[in-house]
Amino acid sequence: MNKNDLIKRTKDFSLRIIKLVDALPGTIAGKNIGNQIFRSGTSVAANYRAACRTRSTSEFIAKLGIVEEEADETMFWLEMIMDSETIKKELLQDLYKEANEITAIIVSSKITARNNKNKK
Repeated sequence: MNKNDLIKRTKDFSLRIIKLVDALPGTIAGKNIGNQIFRSGTSVAANYRAACRTRSTSEFIAKLGIVEEEADETMFWLEMIMDSETIKKELLQDLYKEANEITAIIVSSKITARNNKNKK
């Protein structure tokens, strides 16, 4: 997967998160979880895009670390939504799977970037 493909994939993921937030109930829990997952889920795309514009390998690796943290946090909030039965688990499984795949891709990219940096 190239940089532009992952930029699009993370943006599409963020858009799906926005739609999820709109579908959450207007309860105190729904609003608070919505705020949290909105921030972390949209941050995945914003920070990956920023990572693609870095000036050094060290900066790139650091930005990927932020993307990894935000994707993992998003997975946590998705788990909370599913476990609390705020939204049916079946409706969120594909989104959760996508969050997990993005996290794995970012971790792999970090490892590759570190290995390439150490070879220089």
